[in-house]
Amino acid sequence: MLSKFRPATFRRSAAEQISSILESPRTQTLKPFRMGDSKRFDSRTLVRWFSDSRIASRKPINPSKPIRGFATSISQLDGSCQLSFDVVKPEAQDEQLHGQSLVICHGLFGSKQNWRSLSKTFAKRLGIPVYSLDLRNHGHSPHKRPHDYSHMAKDIGRFMSEQGLEQGVNLIGHSMGGKAVMAFALNNAFNRCLNTLISADMAPSIGKISPEFAAYAKAMQKIEAADVKTKSEGDKLLQPYEKSLPTRQFLLTNAMQAADKTIKFRIPLDIISDSIPSIGDFPYEPGAVTWSGPTLFVKGEHSNYINRRNIPACKAFFPNMQLETLDAGHWVHAERPTEFVQLVDQFIRKVQA
Repeated sequence: MLSKFRPATFRRSAAEQISSILESPRTQTLKPFRMGDSKRFDSRTLVRWFSDSRIASRKPINPSKPIRGFATSISQLDGSCQLSFDVVKPEAQDEQLHGQSLVICHGLFGSKQNWRSLSKTFAKRLGIPVYSLDLRNHGHSPHKRPHDYSHMAKDIGRFMSEQGLEQGVNLIGHSMGGKAVMAFALNNAFNRCLNTLISADMAPSIGKISPEFAAYAKAMQKIEAADVKTKSEGDKLLQPYEKSLPTRQFLLTNAMQAADKTIKFRIPLDIISDSIPSIGDFPYEPGAVTWSGPTLFVKGEHSNYINRRNIPACKAFFPNMQLETLDAGHWVHAERPTEFVQLVDQFIRKVQA
């Protein structure tokens, strides 16, 4: 049934018609955190998806509930931490998807805040609760070592247990979050709750992470050491490390004003800096473990994170997979939000049919 699923051909979004050119031709070369062909977007368009500043002051929902051992035990959750999250409840439940939910995991330097607009869209379109998580060492979640995918998978497993999500979970991850949700799906201690798995522009492969990520962490440390008091001052210090304004603004969504009025970052920069190598890692070898549930990989056409060299690994880990491509860079959900939502919606409904 799944092999017959073919989403509709998508027309170019209105964002393509935006005429502002933010970057020089040099920046058309694909790099992490280059939002594809950034000529399509002005800074307001991209930052709206990254920060959704209209509701950015909303306090995170993080209730404390006893762990329910439907698929996990306390020992299996050793080293886990309780994740901060937001949840968007639908105004009307969808009968076809009754009992299901959608859980979203962000990428490196991101947070649940980046997904608030899309979470609302998903909740309205799918008619199911949508949870967006802050992974460890990001957003409002705890700062804890180690920062690796085995422990991120445990954190997600703990979240599922605490919220009583025993079945019907559709799990999405982008970039680093993509590897985290794949590690979760490949762990039989956790994956019984899964209905579908969706990886946004990330493959389950091992590779060196771009040096730019380490540079971003270094730049943030420089901002903290300089005791600047405004984001505009912080932005000036970021410019030598990153020319793209939307990327700098995305990184600065992690900034906050400390008690002494200086700019500090929510993320633990020492942990992130030390963990750059492990972020490029993956805890399993192809063929050693599999998850046979329905899996969707959404590739950005102008991104190399999913490529001909690692697609065999995708198939080895997830034999019931399909690959779809959108005309975008690494940030497929931000660059093509309408098409991304449509792909996810059609995929989940096709599985349910």
